[in-house]
Amino acid sequence: MGDGRRRAAGPSGGRRRGRLPGSRPARSVRHTAAPRPKPVAVSVGEPTVPWLRVGAAYAWRLILIGIVVYGVFSVLGSFQLIAVALFLALVVTSVLRPLTDRLDRVLPRPLAVAVALVGSVLLLLALLALVGNAVAGESTRLAGEFSGGVHRIEEWLRRPPFRLGPSRLSELENQATHYLSTHRSSLLSRAVSGLGRVVEVVTGTALALFSSVFFIHSGERLWGWIRDNLLPSGARPAWDRAGRAAWRAFAGYTRGIIIVAATNAVLVGIALLVLRVPLALPLTLLEFFAAFVPLVGSPVALGVATIVALAGRGPVTALAVLALIVVIGQLEGHVLHPLVMSWAVRLHPLVVAVSVIAGSIIAGVIGAVVAVPLVSVVWAVLRAVRAVPP
Repeated sequence: MGDGRRRAAGPSGGRRRGRLPGSRPARSVRHTAAPRPKPVAVSVGEPTVPWLRVGAAYAWRLILIGIVVYGVFSVLGSFQLIAVALFLALVVTSVLRPLTDRLDRVLPRPLAVAVALVGSVLLLLALLALVGNAVAGESTRLAGEFSGGVHRIEEWLRRPPFRLGPSRLSELENQATHYLSTHRSSLLSRAVSGLGRVVEVVTGTALALFSSVFFIHSGERLWGWIRDNLLPSGARPAWDRAGRAAWRAFAGYTRGIIIVAATNAVLVGIALLVLRVPLALPLTLLEFFAAFVPLVGSPVALGVATIVALAGRGPVTALAVLALIVVIGQLEGHVLHPLVMSWAVRLHPLVVAVSVIAGSIIAGVIGAVVAVPLVSVVWAVLRAVRAVPP
């Protein structure tokens, strides 16, 4: 037994614990701590003032919006004829859609659309024929009045403060005649290019009428097809809300601006007839179409009326027409626009002025006409998308 105990003991004379016969000796495992990372020197920049951070955040967003708007206008400029035709079709639809809905109660839908469109075209042609007859009937009398008016203008320029002598006036006439004779070829080429513009106008008008037929007849079904087939299901409610808000804003603005233009034209026509200004009816029609360019069109049309009044009736009548410009401008800006345009998107006059000038720079007269309704539609869409649906 003593020998067995000595054999079971280890080399140090003690008993080996935890070891069974045939097992390997246990190894001790040392747990070493992971090496700590070396501290990295971080450069702490100076804190940016809050207004600069906010300004930078708004700046890059405004730059992105400007790039998108420029791209849209560039694409529309490449397809200007189609864009203008579709815009006119939307204008016609916004005006004739309520009339068609009323006629739809007693007539079939296609017949109601035809009656509304054909009746409107005939009314417009009758108005143009009336203007042409008025100009043709007064041509002889107008020639005499304008020749006398030119003589009165010359006499007026000879008086203070201008004091232009007969030699200076004849020199100006000779310069005008020389300019016309020198640039005759360029004027003829512009006239020939104007014939191409006439063809484009006829083509765009035909496309606008063709498109307005479908917009008036089944515009909601066209929008439903676009919404259900071209948009993902998750985005359809938001896009539907934005599209309906855009149409309400566009239709409200179009109807409102037509009412404002008609009111301005009636007031200007009555004033020109009272003052016995020549070409009162054509100038009234010019005022109606010029009022579609807000803040700019009406003064330009009345400026033409002032020149006609100066040539036909003299300086006193011309001063009366100038006073009419101020009165019409105040009435349009402070009464008609706030009262009539209340159902449409109301914009600040500064926004309207900047939009008209920017549109005229980008696309000329067409851009000036389209700018304000485009801004109104964009603002209505932003408000509709930002609002939480019920």
